[in-house]
Amino acid sequence: MTEELETPTTAGPLRHLGQVRRGNVFEETMEQLLRGMRLGVLAPGRKLPAERELAESLGVSRATLREALAELQAAGFITIQRGRYGGAFVAAEPPAETAELRSEDQGRVEDVLVYRAVVEPAAAELAARAALTAAQRTELNAALEALRAAEPAHYRPLDARFHVTIAELSGSSMLAASVAEARAATSQLLDRIPFLETNIAHSDEQHTRITTAILTGDSALARTLMLEHLEGTAALLRGFLADGSAS
Repeated sequence: MTEELETPTTAGPLRHLGQVRRGNVFEETMEQLLRGMRLGVLAPGRKLPAERELAESLGVSRATLREALAELQAAGFITIQRGRYGGAFVAAEPPAETAELRSEDQGRVEDVLVYRAVVEPAAAELAARAALTAAQRTELNAALEALRAAEPAHYRPLDARFHVTIAELSGSSMLAASVAEARAATSQLLDRIPFLETNIAHSDEQHTRITTAILTGDSALARTLMLEHLEGTAALLRGFLADGSAS
């Protein structure tokens, strides 16, 4: 049985957990919890703080916190114990398949995320400005629908195709090539983290809003929505792949 240690308080170690911003609440909650584990704020084998305390520390609802904890349990980062001394505990050892993730080169991760944050919002903005043909509109809608209907095993390739399709609609072959390069590098990183159903549902909502903004010609909104979408993905990648020292 895991030894029950004194639960840290908000005034103590939990102050090192960052407050979650609006927009990608689930993804940033995951990032902060994983960062806390890497920093030892949420130490291996230790019982997690009370749900209310942890949610207040992160600045999120208890419902969001429960979603994040459920995904972390499914991925093997926390365990649930029943009984008088039960509760949610940080796993004594991280999932075996994540051992290599913890040594991921942080510079490489940040390079990919910065590059993507530059080229993809620009592509979405230009696609919304373009005078799209009926065939191009059909192509974008088809890419979206294929993604929304995708099985988990096929989701990430179709996700990549959706993003590249937007870039192709920008009218710039060089920009489309850059987005394809950025997305290929991102896919390599995404393949190294768990597939999170809650994140996928949120991403699908964002994809739909991005598509609508492009098809209605709202270039400023298309750029903003794409950037917000990318920030959610970045939060997960930093959470799983970062060394924990960055905020």
